[in-house]
Amino acid sequence: MADWTAEQRALREGLTPWLEKLDAGHVERDAAAAFSHDGWRILARAGVLGLPFEEKWGGLGQSLLTTMYVLEGLGEGCRDAGLNFSVCTHLVSTGVPLQHFGSPALKERYLPRLCSGELIGAHAVSEPDSGSDALAMRTRAVRDGDDYVLNGSKAFVSNGPVAGLFTVYARTSDRPGPLSVTAFLVERDTPGLRVGGPVAKLGLRTSPLGELSFEDCRVPASRVLGRPGGGFLVLDHVMRREILCSFVVNAGEMRHRVARCVEYARTRTQFGRPIGSYQAVAHRIVDMEIGVETARHWLYGTARRMAAGENVTRDIAMAKLVTSEANVASALAAVQVFGGNGYMAEFGIEAELRNSVGSTIYSGTSEIQRNRLASLLGL
Repeated sequence: MADWTAEQRALREGLTPWLEKLDAGHVERDAAAAFSHDGWRILARAGVLGLPFEEKWGGLGQSLLTTMYVLEGLGEGCRDAGLNFSVCTHLVSTGVPLQHFGSPALKERYLPRLCSGELIGAHAVSEPDSGSDALAMRTRAVRDGDDYVLNGSKAFVSNGPVAGLFTVYARTSDRPGPLSVTAFLVERDTPGLRVGGPVAKLGLRTSPLGELSFEDCRVPASRVLGRPGGGFLVLDHVMRREILCSFVVNAGEMRHRVARCVEYARTRTQFGRPIGSYQAVAHRIVDMEIGVETARHWLYGTARRMAAGENVTRDIAMAKLVTSEANVASALAAVQVFGGNGYMAEFGIEAELRNSVGSTIYSGTSEIQRNRLASLLGL
């Protein structure tokens, strides 16, 4: 693993006082599927929303590895997993492509408000009929003078119901292949854009998810990210960082889960002995520890290789697979360690299991990752 500098450790440890303000009421918010605007403002003041962005825009100017290290601390210290997920979506879906592909005017207009948390970011890729097959998207953007006119719909938009700025991917050509898609920045109050309300879901309930519809929605051509037809270059840049940043948060959550299970196994007694003295329980916790350390190895190793300019297509797929499936296994094991208490909402363990399931679906399902790896093996 990386040897963290004193500055990096101080940055992560500086989160602790802020995170202590976040825990109250997370079980109740999960039950109510309520996004924490107060929590969002706390994390904005802590600087989390500006981690990877240049200081001239109000960010902290941190590298990918440092950003991941701090986000791992967020996962370890904040029990509102939905809020954690919304933070990563905001950072990577909108801020990261804007910083890398946006024009100076777009950066000046939006990055300071993204760093401050005034604007919440989201991206709109999936559609009701296309799911993982992004090339099959039907939302169209047709050039009309200085504007593009968007028509279509998007589904599974994390942060959608609360977002003020969307990165929207739409087809701008009938040509087959990835060069037919363009990425746009679309403001929430743009005429012709309708933002749907929150949709009920299994886990990550405090991170609102919804649908968007576009009906003759006019977006200035100056709001294109990158170049027309370059949307999949933008999306590839986003998805690699989304996997690293979102799943390192999961690694932090897994680390906290292991510590909690260890403490519970030391203090909970059955048949006159701490349950941790029974091999069946101890081995479950050991497997949880192996899972989180393996995930961290893949995530940080992949980030280092990507920062060095290496091809990490294989590594990204493996890091995502290993972490998401270890997360589910870890959460299932924690329910067993806590027994009946693990099944009760007040302990928060059952919510961790529900939250973990989504990690095998978003950012490319486990099946998609295995297909990608099979292709790289020549199958």
